[in-house]
Amino acid sequence: MGGAPRASRIEIPRWVQLVGLPLLLVLAWVVAGAVRHAVFLFLVALLIALLLNPLVRGLGRVWIPRGLAVAIVYLAFAAVVALAVLALATVVVQQTRHASHRIDDYFTVASGHPRGTGAEHDLARLQVWLDGHHLRGVRVERQGNKFLDSIGTNDVTRYTQKALNWAEGAGAAVVGLLFSVLLVVVVSVYMLLDMHRLADAVDRRFPPAPGTAPLIERMEHALAAYVKGQLLLSAIIGASAGLGLWVLDSIGLMPNGGRYAVAFGAWAGVAELIPYVGPWLGAAPPVVYALVERPLSALWVALLFLGIQQLEGHVVVPKVMGHSLRLHPLLVIFGLLAGGEIYGFPGILVALPLLAAGRAAWEFFGERVELARWPEDERPAAEVVGLEVVAEKPAAPTLRA
Repeated sequence: MGGAPRASRIEIPRWVQLVGLPLLLVLAWVVAGAVRHAVFLFLVALLIALLLNPLVRGLGRVWIPRGLAVAIVYLAFAAVVALAVLALATVVVQQTRHASHRIDDYFTVASGHPRGTGAEHDLARLQVWLDGHHLRGVRVERQGNKFLDSIGTNDVTRYTQKALNWAEGAGAAVVGLLFSVLLVVVVSVYMLLDMHRLADAVDRRFPPAPGTAPLIERMEHALAAYVKGQLLLSAIIGASAGLGLWVLDSIGLMPNGGRYAVAFGAWAGVAELIPYVGPWLGAAPPVVYALVERPLSALWVALLFLGIQQLEGHVVVPKVMGHSLRLHPLLVIFGLLAGGEIYGFPGILVALPLLAAGRAAWEFFGERVELARWPEDERPAAEVVGLEVVAEKPAAPTLRA
């Protein structure tokens, strides 16, 4: 009699629970540590394949061969990523070049009456303000001029040139990763080509319960939900930061902030992809720039990013990411620490999407794996619990004649 396939259940014996599972975990950890580079590349390729597989499956529904569908999806994906990286790198390098020149001029170019650099004029104005508020004992101007004279023009130029070289070298460092990126592309293409076979094999061995999604689709949905939520969060934070800096420039609280609002907003959005420390990294460049441009402006910029972080933590993250990750915060922290310990900064970036896909797999197999029960007590047939020990009564005395 035909019908929907019944979900298979796996019972793990007690001896496997005691010996096999701990040994398997230790072995997996040792192997992952020994070949962590290869494991990392395959995990990244798997995430990309799971993310793109719904698009390939959708093209297959309109009678496009799977090989051609994989080529179309991957070329479009690569083009979007390349354009985004190129646009961001161009903006960052250009804005960094402009900012470095402004910092160099601030410390080295003399102007005004009397002749002096922008840093010397600001020190003089600060000293006048201190003198006018009964703080004549604080000699900021004298100590600041000594510091400026000690570092000299050549030192400032060298420091700004180092910053510029670092920004330009960041793009060159990406080129050094081309070999690993090429491996990830090749592995993910092979995975996409055979993903339907893998899904069919998993469904035959572990058929989904009626009304539930298969394992591969669950992992795809979990990963897609996380990526959509993270991109939306980055877009909201980046737009908020850029708009806030533009407003500060418009009302005169941050000179020239509007000119670099796009670059700082883009950086804040990209830094938001980094868990926990991303918001602080996103705020660092605009605060440093405001500190050099006008020290008081740094306070307003810091307050702006503090407000954005509060809005993110109490409104945006619960609404956007609350339904996409569904993981306990302690597990998230452990995953981030483990990812950083195993593969450094790239491991931190990959930890959360792996946790999202792993959660879907855990829920799927949690419905099918059953641990063999342990008896509460190995007792003989005659039960002792519940029996009452009754003291034997002495025999009644007999009467003798």
